[in-house]
Amino acid sequence: MNKLIIAPLTLLAAMLVPAAAPADLPQGALAPDFTTASASAGKEKPFSLNAALRKGPVVLYFYPKSFTDGCTLEAHAFAEAVKDFTAAGATVIGLSADTIETQKKFSTTACRKKFPVGVATPEIMSGYDVHLKKADGSKTGLTSRTSYVIGRDHRVKLVFTDMNPNDHVKKSLEAVRALKAARR
Repeated sequence: MNKLIIAPLTLLAAMLVPAAAPADLPQGALAPDFTTASASAGKEKPFSLNAALRKGPVVLYFYPKSFTDGCTLEAHAFAEAVKDFTAAGATVIGLSADTIETQKKFSTTACRKKFPVGVATPEIMSGYDVHLKKADGSKTGLTSRTSYVIGRDHRVKLVFTDMNPNDHVKKSLEAVRALKAARR
């Protein structure tokens, strides 16, 4: 009788565990332009991908939810590496589906006032194919943990999807440095 109860519970648990779908915006694709509300050091201001790309490559990283353990660790890691990204000519911005009020707080605490975080609207999430999905394929309303490096030519130079936050900064910085080396 226990097997009759355990099997459906196991199936139900598997359906509720979020699974990141691979990003469908491949390397070499044209990155969708967007403007969204963002916050840097607690201050709200619009972020335009097009405007940022005029200055150099952009590291656009999506994270599921502000103030969760993995997302806070990832933000700290990006904050620690901002000088390296800046030295390579890149701008860093994080996006999640959180409200701008939440992003104002997150930009101050987790991002340590070093880079902006913005609101990933449903349109942005669809354009970059970063909807975090349940095992059954339904959307959670959150973004997957996906990092993009976008070149000044608006082309995706790196796409890295992994729910583990550990390698996002490393892979993004390697891609940005490779772009800088190619410009020499």
